Amino acid sequence: MRRYAIRRGLTIVPVLLGVSVLVFSFIHLIPGDPALTMLGERATPEKVAEVRARLGLDRPIWQQYVLYIGNAVRGDLGVSIVRGDPVASDLLRRFPATVELAMAAIVVAIALGIPIGVASAVWRNSPLDSLARLGALTGVSMPIFWLGLVLAWFFGVELRILPTGFRLASGTSFVPWTNFVILDTVLQRDWATLADAVRHLILPALALATIPLAVIARMTRASMLEVLSREYIRTAEAKGLSRPAVVLRHALRNALLPVLTVVGLQVGRLLAGAILTETIFSWPGIGLWVYESIESRDYAIVQGVSLFIAVIVVGVNLVTDVLYAAVDPRIKYE
Repeated sequence: MRRYAIRRGLTIVPVLLGVSVLVFSFIHLIPGDPALTMLGERATPEKVAEVRARLGLDRPIWQQYVLYIGNAVRGDLGVSIVRGDPVASDLLRRFPATVELAMAAIVVAIALGIPIGVASAVWRNSPLDSLARLGALTGVSMPIFWLGLVLAWFFGVELRILPTGFRLASGTSFVPWTNFVILDTVLQRDWATLADAVRHLILPALALATIPLAVIARMTRASMLEVLSREYIRTAEAKGLSRPAVVLRHALRNALLPVLTVVGLQVGRLLAGAILTETIFSWPGIGLWVYESIESRDYAIVQGVSLFIAVIVVGVNLVTDVLYAAVDPRIKYE
């Protein structure tokens, strides 16, 4: 398994290089001049040229790319063109908010998607199955930005029971230790702030979890239907095992392998969907940060975050591959 993990790890290098080339190329195709954005439309051509030279934007694009990759390998993702702050430090400060949102969304998706998929497969062609399939199809088809706006309007504006923005209520004096607000409130035993943080997390997590939930439910149903038709399932039933024991102990474990693959792939979808979700709910994570940076033509931030997310996605996929052996002992890595 160690040799397999090393070989898979080496494949990350060309993937990240390809991602960096694509992102770097696409960013430079966006209309607008970062130097002009910084200085304003009334800036003189001499001042614009000076800023472009200071930022290295006057160099050939291949030189800019080589310089960027060389710095990125050393952990230097550059400096924000607009704000002047190091991208890496801002990324580490904002990333916990996105992790908190993504983790809440994937927990909701797994906690609801797998039971729905199992129930839909066990009671195939029943009204419950039809309702579950309709809900999964609706969830996959529903745009995140539309669902987020509907949730904010219904629960925040009409019912006034849940907040529609930010991680904590305005005026809160809570000082986080790690920027993971949920974890920090537990460590500090600040239960009132914990309750407030959870209330702020509910709507964006539900909006972000909708598509992964639907995908997990559909994959669980399909995998369970295939496993339930196997001979060893009929053998287990013939031995007198109860239906719950057959479904949960024998069928579900063998059906989890493709579901695990889907869960790993949803990490990239969650991070991509976080841009829309964080923008709608003013969630101070990397998604909202990237959105604002695209508007201001801040190349360094968009490139740094894109590369960082690519590292996370390929890393999670590697971990998912290795976890296959833990879920299915029949798999042996050579």
